[in-house]
Amino acid sequence: MPTETGEKTPKTSKNPFRGKLIDERRELPDLPGVYLFHDADDTVIYVGKATSVKKRVSSHFSAPEGKAVEMIATVERIECVVTRDPAEALITEQQFIRQYRPRFNVLMRDDKTYPYIAISLDEEYPRVYYTREKHKRGRKYFGPYSEARRARELVELLGKIFQYRTCEGPRPGRSSGSPCLDYFIKRCQAPCVDYISKPDYRANIDRIVAFLGGNYNDVLAELDGAMRDAAERREYEEAALYRNRIAAIRRSIDRHRLDTAALGMVDLVAAAVDGPDANVQVFQVRDGVLADRQSFHMANEGESGVGEVTEEFLAQYYAFGGAIPPQVIVARELEQSSQVFDALAQMLGEKRGAKVELRSAERGEKRKLFELAQRNAMLALERERSRAERGKRSRREGLENLATELKLEAPPVRIECFDISNLGPTNVVASMVVFRDGNPRKADYRRFKVRELDGRQDDFASMGEVLSRRMAAFERQKEVSPHDDAYDESFASLPGLIVIDGGKGQLASAVKELEAFRAAGVTVVSLAKREEEIFMPGRKHPLVLDRDDPALKILQRIRDEAHRFAITFHRERRDKALTSSVFDDLPGVGAARKSLLMRHFGSPEAVLTASRDELESVPGLPAKVGRQIFHHINRSR
Repeated sequence: MPTETGEKTPKTSKNPFRGKLIDERRELPDLPGVYLFHDADDTVIYVGKATSVKKRVSSHFSAPEGKAVEMIATVERIECVVTRDPAEALITEQQFIRQYRPRFNVLMRDDKTYPYIAISLDEEYPRVYYTREKHKRGRKYFGPYSEARRARELVELLGKIFQYRTCEGPRPGRSSGSPCLDYFIKRCQAPCVDYISKPDYRANIDRIVAFLGGNYNDVLAELDGAMRDAAERREYEEAALYRNRIAAIRRSIDRHRLDTAALGMVDLVAAAVDGPDANVQVFQVRDGVLADRQSFHMANEGESGVGEVTEEFLAQYYAFGGAIPPQVIVARELEQSSQVFDALAQMLGEKRGAKVELRSAERGEKRKLFELAQRNAMLALERERSRAERGKRSRREGLENLATELKLEAPPVRIECFDISNLGPTNVVASMVVFRDGNPRKADYRRFKVRELDGRQDDFASMGEVLSRRMAAFERQKEVSPHDDAYDESFASLPGLIVIDGGKGQLASAVKELEAFRAAGVTVVSLAKREEEIFMPGRKHPLVLDRDDPALKILQRIRDEAHRFAITFHRERRDKALTSSVFDDLPGVGAARKSLLMRHFGSPEAVLTASRDELESVPGLPAKVGRQIFHHINRSR
């Protein structure tokens, strides 16, 4: 549009990010791959995949909306990894997401701690057990399960039906050479004393794998054949055992049987999205039985839609390929991106070892069940939102009550709690736990090794030392710039309230060391466990709050968290010391073999009680060294 002088007004771009990182974007390849967005601290904030990295990244910068505006404003560097095809890009993307857990990606909340059922196929007589461990080679995993209770109940049911060994270690049995209690209560068939042959035990484990994979009819048919065979051989006790197993399986699956068996084996995955929160429901149908219903809450900081949430969930949920069915039903929104859709189907097929059909349900029973899963996802989001609101109100009320009861000028924003953990004068440690606005702030947690006891056990002196070091760290941080590598935000922050785990003695030690904090307006109290009494400086009698008071609940939460954090650190130190003292003198054992023995046996005590055969058969350890270790341990005894 011309101005009064006749000149044209220059066009102004409505998108301030169009020219951002233009040189880096020009150098990106027009090929399939994965791209990573880094912020000013070089932290990965987003990982994406594309059939053309160049075009996909450009689309991020051309018209960002909603949360994408915040993400693009934060990007300072772009990294790229080229792959052979979209399917490989999908797998690579998930590897980077697990590694970096980027802020703007859709993430399964606490996915590192979801429970699994594991089967140790790498052992001669495999075990079936509940676990949250990192995935080990040679073991088969089923899950993740959204509820630990469900996983534990399933392990319990499998023990009743199939009677596998529960003893730990690579070999069954114990040093006495007789069956344990599990054999007599019909929970184990005692492979340790050869009451069941190795092939028969393995066949039982194969049935467990098939059962967890949803092949109920195949398992029932095999057990029925084994029962009839035993009856023909007049092995009536054995036939009764198979009969009881069949009855237990039928009781388990009949409770969940659907009106029609035409559904076969299928997973129905439905998502609901509400801003930064999302929920995904997984309905697992196996041989016409609704075998399980899982509910997963997702962190959706980038506020992605249903299609992208479903896509990211599928890639993360089926990452370990425990029991992928031949068909997965998803929302129509996912089908709109055909290349991603095909890549997902290819990835699932490779993990399953057979073709997987990925599609939406248009009609019939699958459509009805999928809509039920969608309704459950929306209801779960509503419940989560209501629960979060109740939690906020409770924390706010607790902090306000705390300010009133302790005569504070305002509710404490930052609360620090200190606890000592020891078993005698050695390996004495302390913890500092931080709550902000009534919630744990784990990035600010700190641990201390108590140094100045001179072989004494003195909790008061330990608390005094730790708090003096806290004060010294606070004073040092005053001289450090927030942009310096030596800057520690946790030690530099001034708390509103300090809680000491203990009674009057611990409080007296704390007050002595925290005079500078108290002069700055910091309140110091202690909380004694037995009667939940709150001791305050200058007050003769303790403050006792009602057990249901939200203020007391906040103090109990932070005290219990400090206790947990201190005990965890103490156990780490004690185990490390024990490992060093036990292993240092073993012949032929260095740092690498120490780690090998610990990974194999699980604890120093298990190494000390291991038999010669067990030590000689440790994978990666020469048999000669195993014999030397055994003789050395027994000579030491």
